[in-house]
Amino acid sequence: MIEHFFEIESEDKSCRARTGVIHLPHGDVHTPVFMPVGTKGTVKAVDKDSLDEIGFEIILANTYHMYLRPGADLVQEAGGLHGFTKWNKNFLTDSGGFQVFSLSALRKIKEEGVTFRSDIDGSKHLFTPENVVQTQVKLNSDIQMQLDVCTEYGVDKKQAEKDLRITSDWAVRAHKEWLLHKEQGYKGAFFPIVQGNFFEDLRKQSAEFVASLDTPGIAIGGLSVGEPAEEFNSMLSYTAALLPKEKLLYVMGIGTPQYILQAVEYGVDMFDCVQPTRIARHGLYFTHHGMLSIKQKRFEHDFSPVDSQCDCKVCRTYSRAYLRHIFREQEILSSMLASYHNLYFLHRFVKEIRESIVQGRYLQYKENFLQQFQSNAV
Repeated sequence: MIEHFFEIESEDKSCRARTGVIHLPHGDVHTPVFMPVGTKGTVKAVDKDSLDEIGFEIILANTYHMYLRPGADLVQEAGGLHGFTKWNKNFLTDSGGFQVFSLSALRKIKEEGVTFRSDIDGSKHLFTPENVVQTQVKLNSDIQMQLDVCTEYGVDKKQAEKDLRITSDWAVRAHKEWLLHKEQGYKGAFFPIVQGNFFEDLRKQSAEFVASLDTPGIAIGGLSVGEPAEEFNSMLSYTAALLPKEKLLYVMGIGTPQYILQAVEYGVDMFDCVQPTRIARHGLYFTHHGMLSIKQKRFEHDFSPVDSQCDCKVCRTYSRAYLRHIFREQEILSSMLASYHNLYFLHRFVKEIRESIVQGRYLQYKENFLQQFQSNAV
């Protein structure tokens, strides 16, 4: 375990919400934290200076995509992800497991690892727990994830048990490989992943197992994979309560205000999602009154900002009428401005969450935010 990796600074007495600080090689990260996703080494339509201007302290990059192109050796030659991208704050890299299972129609899971074909050129590759750690070391990840088996929502228990057994075995092997690199000077942290699909006994078994590895943080996987919201909430609450309180908790793949608020209530510290920039490219903006689709004709003569409660440079500068115009004309600037606004909105939102926890009024903040966000769709 890494000493002084995560410090809890304040806790809300009404629930499990807490604030803290993660001490990482490229600077401290304040939690709860939302991480923008820079899948291929870049957050789509947003440059590194804009991310820094907004205030982000950590972003995510994807091991699968960086491994296939440009290749981990080239990234290492450039000085890791930080040298290659010139983003000098922290990177979390996922293992690439989700992409292997979701993007590759031709894949085969064995005890050794998973063979798959590239979605770029069809070439055949093998991911093992060990070489995925090695790849992330080359990327110089500040936090790296184990290779796991991603199970779909609705699989039967027999399949979930098999996938969990493989994931647990891979966690042991990956942790051992990470320790070897740590002894050689690698400074990044390693997180195992809780799986078990939507079976409570399997979740409990997995939570107890990953806790025994004594890593500085733990990821909760297998959620936000198409299940109803009530099942997401129930299983997240159940799983988070099983894990050691002093560990940093990370839930992968959530980025809507509703899901973030639930996760924070259950004691989750980190989350990421592609949604803010993905929906931006379709002309959708987060606002305090719900989602706004800028393509609507009713905004043609609307010279007000997207969100009057937002002080980002997009809302300070541009009107709904102009943003509608550049979206309809398919201007690149449309994706850039919408992505900036959505990321700014979420960053400020999470900052307000931290403030409400410090003040001991998190559940009140949550209720007030959701009442405004859900009941007044733009």
